Amino acid sequence: MENFADKYGLDARSSMIMSQYVGMMPLFKRMEEVLSKELEHFLAQNNIYVTALETRVKTEESLAGKLDKKGFKYDTIFDLTDIVGARVITFYTDEVDKIAAMVDRIFEVDWVNSIDKRKMHQLDSFGYNSLHYICRIPKKMFFDPQYPEINEIRFELQMRTALQHVWATINHDIGYKTGIEIPVEHLRNINRLAGMLELADEQFSAIRQEFNDYRRRVQELVSSGNFNDVPLNGDTFRSYLELRPFDKLLKKIAAVNQAEIHNSSVTPYLNVLFDLGFKTLGEVDRMIHENSEDAYQLATFQLAMTDLDIISSTIAIQDLCEVYILKHGGGVDALTEMFDKVNGKSEGNSMRAESVVNAAKQLSFMNRKKLEK
Repeated sequence: MENFADKYGLDARSSMIMSQYVGMMPLFKRMEEVLSKELEHFLAQNNIYVTALETRVKTEESLAGKLDKKGFKYDTIFDLTDIVGARVITFYTDEVDKIAAMVDRIFEVDWVNSIDKRKMHQLDSFGYNSLHYICRIPKKMFFDPQYPEINEIRFELQMRTALQHVWATINHDIGYKTGIEIPVEHLRNINRLAGMLELADEQFSAIRQEFNDYRRRVQELVSSGNFNDVPLNGDTFRSYLELRPFDKLLKKIAAVNQAEIHNSSVTPYLNVLFDLGFKTLGEVDRMIHENSEDAYQLATFQLAMTDLDIISSTIAIQDLCEVYILKHGGGVDALTEMFDKVNGKSEGNSMRAESVVNAAKQLSFMNRKKLEK
């Protein structure tokens, strides 16, 4: 048996705990594996994206250091609560609380020994914020007759944000780790930094909440059909697409050749809509209604002489934009610019634009345009 008293200068009780630790290492490793797997499953099941999930078994040197300082507090290895540890790092403070609430449902939490360090600061100080739960793995989650102690040994689960983790790492590195008392002037600078990180954490969460509230309001407006009140942007356009505003025209065009529709993203056309001067979803919606029949005529003229049996789902918005550009005085150059923006620049885009213009000249909407002049 290794002599931990000589190796680390520990007393008899702490040396006994070290011997228990070494003998139980296979159990601790197995416990870490179970913990990592269950946490990953739990986060995925609840659609929680985290910046990091870490698990570890305390190293021999780390345990010896702890026992050297606080060995008087422990009688056996089972008295220690952090031999096995896990850490979940999130982006936002509210996600820490969400994870904590879910952890309470899947693990057995030792509330007496759990700590919410976020509530421990004085009003005039800042510092290391983190939520520490001391837990056990319940038998209903995992049980192995070979390692029944897994359900008895407690582990520490830390939950914190990325910025809280940054602060904890810095503080540990320049403060606790060195074992040197920090001069007052340096301590003040550290506390100022901690305050900035704490404020940034709060603001990031507040900004995200504002964005979520905005998206909900937009979705409600879009669902209600109040398009005039909705500005055109990436978020609102995606919500609008959920209403499938191009489907009626798309299916009508597909019926020309009884073609199969290949799904493609129409989001590249958002920048085209911006270039055409659209500011709200109401303007886009009116453009669809006012130009759908002419866009169908253009598509029919182009498809009727072909045997295409597969068309892209973007053909509806493409023909709508082509018709709108032509009706508003655009020609080959304007259409080429649109094709360049959507498909990338190529020599074929100008030829394609000329083909569209020539086809449109045969159609009634271009003749109406001439008469209106």
